[in-house]
Order: sequence, then C-alpha cells, then structure tokens
Amino acid sequence: MTEIRVLIADDQAAVREGLALLLETMSDVNVVGQAGDGLEAAELAAELTPDVVLMDLNMPRADGIEATSTILAANPDIRVVVLTTYEDDVSIVGALRAGALGYLTKAAKRADIERAVKAAAAGQAILDPAVQRQLLAAATGGATGPAANSAAKAPKAPSAEPEPVDDLSPREADVLRLIAAGHSNREIAKKLFVGEATVKSHINRIFTKTGCRDRAQAVQYAFTHGYADPSTK
Repeated sequence: MTEIRVLIADDQAAVREGLALLLETMSDVNVVGQAGDGLEAAELAAELTPDVVLMDLNMPRADGIEATSTILAANPDIRVVVLTTYEDDVSIVGALRAGALGYLTKAAKRADIERAVKAAAAGQAILDPAVQRQLLAAATGGATGPAANSAAKAPKAPSAEPEPVDDLSPREADVLRLIAAGHSNREIAKKLFVGEATVKSHINRIFTKTGCRDRAQAVQYAFTHGYADPSTK
C-alpha cells in the first residue's frame, strides 16, 4: 500500500502528540504535520497536501467545520476524518456538509481510527455507529447542538449535498445504503450477489441521478435524504 500522509488538527497538544504516536504505529501511515487550530490546519494542508486530515471540531481561530470547508475548497482530493468529542446532530451534519468523509468520536479505539484513516485515503466513508444513529434521529426531528451556529454559517465545500431525486431503483437504493455504511465495491458485490462491474454500473447511475461527484457526496446524500440505514453492515 502507498504511504498515507496524515495531518493532525487538534487544539490540545497532548491529544495531538498522542495521536501522532498512535498513528506512527500503523503500517503505511506517516504523520506529516500537526496543527493547533483550524486556521493553521488549513494553512498546513495547503502547504503539505496530506492524503488525510484528522480533524477536531472545537478549535480556536477557525473550528473544524470551517477548516474542513476551506481545505476542500482549495484541494478536493484531501480527505477529512473528524475525530471529536461531539456527537450531536448539528456537529455531524455540519461536518458532512463541509465535506468530511469520516466522523469518529474520541471514544474510538485504535483499530477504529486506523480503519477510518485507511478507508478515507481510499475514498470510502467511515462513520461511528453512534453517529449513524444520531443522523437518522436528526432526520426525523429538529437539529440541535453546541455547533449550531458554526454549522449554520459554514460555507459549503465543493462536496456540498446535491439536490434530492426520487427515481433511484430499489437496487440502486440498496447500493447507496451500503456505500453509506462504508462498504467497498467488492463487499457490496458479495452482499448483493452480483459482480463488481454491476456494482460500478449501479454507482455510476446513482452519481448521475443524484448529481453526486464521488462517494463522499453519495454518503452525504444518503444520510441527508433518508437512504442510510445503520443496521446495514
């Protein structure tokens, strides 16, 4: 596997250093920088062009949602994985709308963080199961949470959610749910008992119908338009 270059953004030095030590124990992962706030994260991302940014949300100068939006507006190829204490619906939706591909809470274990970083580098979404449940709960009620003001004012990155459509076939909806659950094309093919080429065809049609450009947008679309299913594993 090609080396995955990771930038860590967290306002607590002890957390940054601990994450750096943890990530350096993972195969094919290299920490290329550390940022203490959102503005520095955006500046270092532009300078270092990491593959993945591990992003906290509550930071000074610019928070994680603003930093994510800024980073992806300048370089859409960078993948952002949120790692935060917040799991309220506004924080989650705000981060996904800004373009984050993964969302973990700081209760995540080493294996969860490694899986999220490597999945993000491969363009696959990883969401904490609790985060998936919270998103579906938010879809049936009003959004509340400490990040409400930030989410409301955060500009949308190039991966902002597309407009909804209603003409996905049942099989395309199944594929979209599995994409949202973080499954690769091979895993989707096995679950649906079809070939990978068929899965790719379904995904291309999903992208065309929904206006999604990539899997990150498809995940956001699934969670914001009722296709995601946290029971799909």
